[in-house]
Amino acid sequence: MTSPRIGPASAANRLLAALLLLAGALAALLTAPPAMAAGDSPLAAGFARAAAAQDVPRDLLVALAYSETHLDGHGGKPSASGGYGVMHLVSNPTAHVLEKAAELTGLPAAKLRTDAEANIIGGAAVLRSYADGLGLDAAARKDPGRWYAAVAKYGNASTPAVARLYADTVYDFLGRGLSAAGVSVAPQEVTADRGAYAQAPELNTPAAAAADYPGATWVAASSSNYTASSRPSSYAVDRVVIHVTQGSYAGTISWFQNPSAQVSAHYVVRSSDGAITQMVREKDIAWHAGNWNYNTRSIGIEHEGYIDQASWFTDAMYRGSAALTRYICDKYGIPKDRTHIIGHIEVPGATHTDPGPYWDWTKYMSYVTGSGSTWSTTVDNSTSGQFTASANWGTSTYSGQRYGADYRYADPVAASDPAWYQATIPSAGTYRVEVWYPSDPGYSSSAPYIVATSGGNQTVYVDQRSGGGTWRSLGTFSLNAGTYDAVGVSRWTSGTGYVIADAVRISKV
Repeated sequence: MTSPRIGPASAANRLLAALLLLAGALAALLTAPPAMAAGDSPLAAGFARAAAAQDVPRDLLVALAYSETHLDGHGGKPSASGGYGVMHLVSNPTAHVLEKAAELTGLPAAKLRTDAEANIIGGAAVLRSYADGLGLDAAARKDPGRWYAAVAKYGNASTPAVARLYADTVYDFLGRGLSAAGVSVAPQEVTADRGAYAQAPELNTPAAAAADYPGATWVAASSSNYTASSRPSSYAVDRVVIHVTQGSYAGTISWFQNPSAQVSAHYVVRSSDGAITQMVREKDIAWHAGNWNYNTRSIGIEHEGYIDQASWFTDAMYRGSAALTRYICDKYGIPKDRTHIIGHIEVPGATHTDPGPYWDWTKYMSYVTGSGSTWSTTVDNSTSGQFTASANWGTSTYSGQRYGADYRYADPVAASDPAWYQATIPSAGTYRVEVWYPSDPGYSSSAPYIVATSGGNQTVYVDQRSGGGTWRSLGTFSLNAGTYDAVGVSRWTSGTGYVIADAVRISKV
């Protein structure tokens, strides 16, 4: 900055002194932590301070942490891939995020592992350093969508496809909103700037190799993490072993791709919507049980989450996993009982305790056997008398990911003009709402789904450029009994691309 031109030396000295005092006051004001609003939790205040200090969007920082840990630091204990704290600062043979955080902040690694606020500051500093490396200036940093590549890098993914999965998950939480541990993020419109990652394949694209289970996506684990075999001719398969990942979905997939992991499972199930990725062929022997005999005779299923956090074990996860287990049991003639469907802790000689005390075996087994079915309804855009939309909504058969014969599309406008799905809700209570849409780069970057809850309409924003061709959970909502327009798709969005309305599914929880 060029110094101002001033007069006599004495006047200059007085002015300099005044300027120094003013600068000191401004520095103190700028570096002081944000005031803690009434009702804020200490964790919420910690996110606010770290975001302000590193010029990182606060809601993005929270969404990233939530996708990793549901905002639980687990007492400083590491995840399966060596991640610590609410920000999951990883330290393993191939990733050194914890060490980078220590270098950037000057805080000792021990404090970063165990102190929540220090951990958040460390994660924010690492994320900001990635943004700086990508050339984000002060103006660009204000737009959460411009941080996409930095978020993808934070996930330490082994392939561009998994990096995209990781970042998409974070931005999905931004769109849907979240609340945990006294920290909230409101649903919001964000157009993620994927940059080069827009060319990375989605894990559920038809180009991916077919999985053994029709409902799964195929992503191969490192060949260093399992044993090739020819089951069931080489070994009979008579067990299903249930695990919990002690980490996130994308993080677990990446870890199983890492040759240094020396561990794998056949399948990984996501918490939010029950999506499934297969990583080891059923004919091969995954290294999951810690017991060679049980490895040779079983299929291992990992579930996203941590054993000491019940929030990860969603109804969508139970249902998705139970359908997979039922398929495996039918395929190999395995009895659907607790003798043959077991937890990792029940493997002889097990040193692990998963799936842990919060895993609901009664619910899970009822879904496996089919005795736990609850009310559910699916409404397609062509369901007679239950779908309404104005003439502004066109009809298309373009995408093979569509549900049913066709789907509807419309340009975004600054007016609601929603397409509505009507349902007859049998009783007041809690319901899971899922949506189906085909995805395409030309579809909406922030499609507003409206859920008519008992407390009023609630909007959730979904990026329809990815994640299509499967059921996507919007979350659980309190719904009133009766016949009414329960779910809508609005055109009122600042996002780009066609807004798509295809099908919705509502299920009693």
